[in-house]
Amino acid sequence: MRFLGAFVNALPYFNAFSGAGAGRMAYDQRPNITISTISIWGTALSRKLLKSTAITGGMTTISRITGLIRDVVFANILGAGVMADAFFVAFRIPNFFRRIFGEGAFSQAFVPVCAEYKNNRSHDEVRAFLGHMGARFALILFIFTVLGTLASPWIIYVLAPGFVNDPDKFQITVQSLYITFPYLFFISLVAMAAGVMNTYGRFSLPAFTPVLLNLSLIGAAIFLVPYVDSPALALSWGVFIAGVAQLLFQLPLLAKLGLLPRPSLAPHEGVTRVFKRMLPAILGSSMSQINMLVNTFLASLLVTGSISWLQYSDRLMEFPLGIFGIAIATVILPSLSKKYVSNSHDEFSHILDWALRWVFLIGLPATVGLMVLAGPMLTTLFNYGKFTAHDVEMSAQALVAFSVGLPALILVKVLAPGFYARQNTKTPAKIALIAFGSNIVLAIVLVQFLQHIGLALAISIAAYINASLLFFLLYKRKFYVAGEGWLLYFLQLVVATTAMGAVVYWGAGELDTWLNAGKWTRIGRLLLWVSVGAGVYGLMLLILGVRPKSLVMKQKS
Repeated sequence: MRFLGAFVNALPYFNAFSGAGAGRMAYDQRPNITISTISIWGTALSRKLLKSTAITGGMTTISRITGLIRDVVFANILGAGVMADAFFVAFRIPNFFRRIFGEGAFSQAFVPVCAEYKNNRSHDEVRAFLGHMGARFALILFIFTVLGTLASPWIIYVLAPGFVNDPDKFQITVQSLYITFPYLFFISLVAMAAGVMNTYGRFSLPAFTPVLLNLSLIGAAIFLVPYVDSPALALSWGVFIAGVAQLLFQLPLLAKLGLLPRPSLAPHEGVTRVFKRMLPAILGSSMSQINMLVNTFLASLLVTGSISWLQYSDRLMEFPLGIFGIAIATVILPSLSKKYVSNSHDEFSHILDWALRWVFLIGLPATVGLMVLAGPMLTTLFNYGKFTAHDVEMSAQALVAFSVGLPALILVKVLAPGFYARQNTKTPAKIALIAFGSNIVLAIVLVQFLQHIGLALAISIAAYINASLLFFLLYKRKFYVAGEGWLLYFLQLVVATTAMGAVVYWGAGELDTWLNAGKWTRIGRLLLWVSVGAGVYGLMLLILGVRPKSLVMKQKS
């Protein structure tokens, strides 16, 4: 009832979405964004953020491309069978904790405090804070990693109970987890280093670092698989080596910035604040990851290959999410934190508005493109070696279900920093808990009728619940005030996306033609229709009046 009452009270402000004239009503409310304010700082701010996002996205693109090459190698060597399921489970578990302790709760709690120290304290105080933070964080990670490694058999019992009925699959998964779990220690410290560098405006190196993981896994597949009894074990060693390499890769830049931590376990005010805010953030950031573990649990009870079909399709869906969604979220968190610390309410809201426009600009065509080209992409990338036509069809169905939720998943990445930058980790945590409960119910229901497709669809629906509640509370509390012309802008994007989707759907044709084509024919056709789709989308935007200048700064008239 509280949400309903707040919604009714907020209804007048939604006039901001009706165009330029109605948009003035929202701007009359706090935060008060004036024409002069926008003209002075808006363009420079947007260009700076766009440049940082482009750099981060560019580095992330390299990472995702090498990740696709890695997955192509996996599909050839492992296919979607027992070894693939075993390795993906063993790799997913430390990744689950990495996204909580590293990129998730820790980063969300750490970056705002680090930004505050950078802006308001001396360099020596910042370095002292990092030394205390690093030592305490590393100790906790070490203890957790040791316990997790020793508990590997019980973890598999709990998270993949379907493997217990296959002793060979269970054993190889446990052995693989023994090797991959220490990856958590190294990669979480990498996330701390990345948080420091992002705070200081160094985005390229942290965004490039995942390339080392992909290269390590590709190297393991090529050089270790032929000499190790189990391909899953060989790839697990690749994960371990990558963790060490990624951490060592960060140290020179930290040293160059004069921020290489001097470890200390003594009490520190800043460290206390980080861990205090980290506890509710763990709940918030872990929900999407727990959703994936729930899917792993349920998928382990389905036919062999279900986990792999979800993995391969999720990897393709993660491509635009990683290149753009994570990139823009990484860039705006330090900027939002700075604006909050300096009480720049107008600029805080403006950054969110700028980011949301880009979410829809990229998210809508990416969603339709993935849905229309799901089969062709999976065929072109993976339908070689042990990855069969049946695997393509099953993975394509999951990719379509995942793609439905892509805009919401990007929105969550962009909206949550609106709270984290204000050092409020409790609100996103409560919302994530609601989304998590929704996903559990949906997954249990939908898996009965749609098998692995239902698991992917449950995640998509839960993402929309999460994003909707985040947006509603940001808007209700006036942390975000919508800019002008949103209704027209959104309609322009929908029309352009529809035209693009229709052309690509017509051109792509039936899946059988892709399955029967040769490798280079597939690659050529895919590149052709991706290019045609991008061209149609861009041309339609120009015809409809969306200009590149407006993407840098949405001026008020």
